[in-house]
Amino acid sequence: MTQRKSAVILGAQWGDEGKGKIVDVLSERFNVVARYAGGHNAGHTVIISGKKYVLHLIPCGVLRPGCLGVIGNGVVLDPLAFLNEVKMLKETGLPVDGQLFVSDRAQVILPYHRMIELAAENAPGRTKIGTTSRGIGPAYEDKMHRNGLRVIDLLNHSLLRTHIQNACHEKNTIAHALFGTEPLDPKQMYEEYARYSDQVAPYVTDTAELLNRSMKEGKSIMFEGAQGALLDIDHGTYPFVTSSSSTAGGAVIGTGIGPTMIGTVIGVTKAYVTRVGEGPFPTELHGEVGEELRRRGQEYGASTGRPRRCGWMDLPLLRYSNMINGTEWLVVTKMDVLDTLEEIPVCTSYKINGKVTDMIPADMRGFESIEPVYTTLKGWNSSTEGITDFEKLPKLAQDYLNFIEKESGAKIGMVSTGPDRDQTMTLPSFATTLDTLGKAAS
Repeated sequence: MTQRKSAVILGAQWGDEGKGKIVDVLSERFNVVARYAGGHNAGHTVIISGKKYVLHLIPCGVLRPGCLGVIGNGVVLDPLAFLNEVKMLKETGLPVDGQLFVSDRAQVILPYHRMIELAAENAPGRTKIGTTSRGIGPAYEDKMHRNGLRVIDLLNHSLLRTHIQNACHEKNTIAHALFGTEPLDPKQMYEEYARYSDQVAPYVTDTAELLNRSMKEGKSIMFEGAQGALLDIDHGTYPFVTSSSSTAGGAVIGTGIGPTMIGTVIGVTKAYVTRVGEGPFPTELHGEVGEELRRRGQEYGASTGRPRRCGWMDLPLLRYSNMINGTEWLVVTKMDVLDTLEEIPVCTSYKINGKVTDMIPADMRGFESIEPVYTTLKGWNSSTEGITDFEKLPKLAQDYLNFIEKESGAKIGMVSTGPDRDQTMTLPSFATTLDTLGKAAS
């Protein structure tokens, strides 16, 4: 069987696992990095030689010379956010022209999407989901309602004018009736987005054709997930989820690559667990230890700055994520954040209504009934920061990783011991797999 030169990389829990850094580290071995879901609510932070880059829409691969960045059809594109990010990259001296491509079939976020989401999220009596209020959900709603605007339509000024006029008439009426929101001006919106469309146009192409052609030419592709597997619209902790398919299956839907073309799946997990926004979190810590993890891990959202909720490693959650994604490899990030702890509890199973189980419940009432069952491991209480050789880790740190690997059902391939690109170790077996993926000669 032909080795598929591709990998899906995604967050194993609720996002913010450090995918940005890991995609950047691994992109050295890939010709193309393609985003397949989400929008500019996904923040990826990459630190290179002490310099920080925060990306929201644009795939991290563009930080590598010669690595193409692709925004797939499964992404919802805010033209202004995209153009601001392109400007930021150009100002830092990174060439993006000819290296960055946007799917002509991606859906467009417009100002009325933000208006609707912000008003709905703050409406009396509504269950707060904890969205970023950037219009992501309403844009996906319009997509599924079959009245959204695609990037290819954005470039057609006549169609754009008609679409904005019709949409504003509908959205303004709904928003005013339900939330008392002031109407948006369709004429001003059209003039603004017609300018944006001309600036976006040079990056637009049929990215499904580009990706499939690249694979036929022997080039390697990394499919970059947004958010995390437990925020998937179908498989996540519904309704506290995102609006797209953030699991590995979304890479097929969101880029136009066939399922037989995926080579391996890599899940990224912190050495502990975090979550931003509302929703269940069985192992969440509310006291001083949780605050210490947040402080040491700098746990604040890259997109919003919101403080992240922190808790212990949750193995039932990780096993479930590995199952629904077919995860072969795990990358463990922020190992060094645990360096000061004398003991480290790990949730190995749940007790629900007196019964011990390994399965996570489908309904929120089930989550509210969870009592985590912990196994307490000894902390290593010494610095792991910057260590890039597994054998040089403290023995108790090695034991912790070996325990996670054994209990999760996926192999640990990389460990991050600090925020910088160079503070990363690659285990030999994973290095061999990466070598088989290869990077085609340019």
